[in-house]
Amino acid sequence: MSPRDRNERPGRAGATRRQFLLGGAVAGVGAAAAIAIDAGLNAADNTAVRTSVSEPLNGDVTVPFYGAHQAGIDTAAQAHGLFLAFDLLPTTDRDALRRMMRILTDDAARMTQGKSALADSEPELAVTPSRLTVTFGFGPGLVERAGGARPGWLAPLPAFSIDRLQKEYSDGDLLIQIAADDPLTVAHTSRMMLKDTRSFATLRWSQQGFRRAHGSVKPGTTMRNLFGQVDGTSNPEPGTADFDTVVWNTTDGWAADGTGIVVRRIAMDLDKWDRLDRPGRDQSVGRYQSNGAPLTGTDEFDEPDFTAKTPIGFPVIPEFSHLRRSRSENTAERIFRRAFNYDDTPTPGQISNAGLIFVSFQADIEKQFTPIQRRLDELDLLNEWTAPIGSAVFAAPPGCAEGGYIGETLLT
Repeated sequence: MSPRDRNERPGRAGATRRQFLLGGAVAGVGAAAAIAIDAGLNAADNTAVRTSVSEPLNGDVTVPFYGAHQAGIDTAAQAHGLFLAFDLLPTTDRDALRRMMRILTDDAARMTQGKSALADSEPELAVTPSRLTVTFGFGPGLVERAGGARPGWLAPLPAFSIDRLQKEYSDGDLLIQIAADDPLTVAHTSRMMLKDTRSFATLRWSQQGFRRAHGSVKPGTTMRNLFGQVDGTSNPEPGTADFDTVVWNTTDGWAADGTGIVVRRIAMDLDKWDRLDRPGRDQSVGRYQSNGAPLTGTDEFDEPDFTAKTPIGFPVIPEFSHLRRSRSENTAERIFRRAFNYDDTPTPGQISNAGLIFVSFQADIEKQFTPIQRRLDELDLLNEWTAPIGSAVFAAPPGCAEGGYIGETLLT
């Protein structure tokens, strides 16, 4: 018995499993042919392995960091998102802000390209970027500390009657949005960002969300929230003139080529939602839950007909529906949504503790987002099952060129 035979069938003498399967052929063509067949099978196995290894992996995909605009805004949404908000330390002045943003920019630029941060003690975790993006937003306090002119729309949102805001999810001087298709990449990037900021700021709040896993649905599929509804159907298409008009600021000095960010944490009462039948769900939203089509259409992207009436004269899409209340005759009142679901540990007596990390980008928050939210506050049946419990606004500065840093339009 050869050593190979002993390894494949320990404790037995005689033919190996491969020789047994090829027994007839071996007997007919002789030992030389048997060796050739065996070698051929091994080569085929190795070819299959090489083919599978050479297939591109999503973990290797990178999103460019440098450019006119920050990544993570017009980027196709990733599966996992983490939002970190910070309060500046009293000692963090304009010069310190400049140092902080240089450090954060350099490390973010490295990690989004699959390279480790300069002080990374676990560089092995940085080699799989998985479409990682890191996006920065400045709150009113940071702009004031920098001595810059604050855009009129960069202020806390007006108080709305539906708000049940909690300070642990609201406000902040600095926002860091981290998104990737791999949760390990998000976690590692978060750790690096927290280490970079510890001499300049303290963490105020952290919110983590998710969408479908990469590859679960076709690219471009509208996400679904935990109510089962499609969420974001009417978004402008990135890369179009329409998107540029809705999202990119062109008038506010240092914020030009950036955008306004709204982060709202929306608690969703799934337990109460469970008691609502399917027609009631469709009516409250104004769309069919099954495919996202408006109640006057058959396809998700059909334009809703708000003039259509039922046989007894009521609007097919109710006036109280979320779709009707969020839509304005003023085409300037539009936003770009890039939300994530959250599902936290339920409190005693609950089945779920879940909701939506609503994130929107718009050139002017006051002119675009606030009018929409006012209409939803006044009359939106969906308010029966949702409550905003967190709210924050930030200005995302423009991107930067290699060698520069995010925020240099404000800090230099």
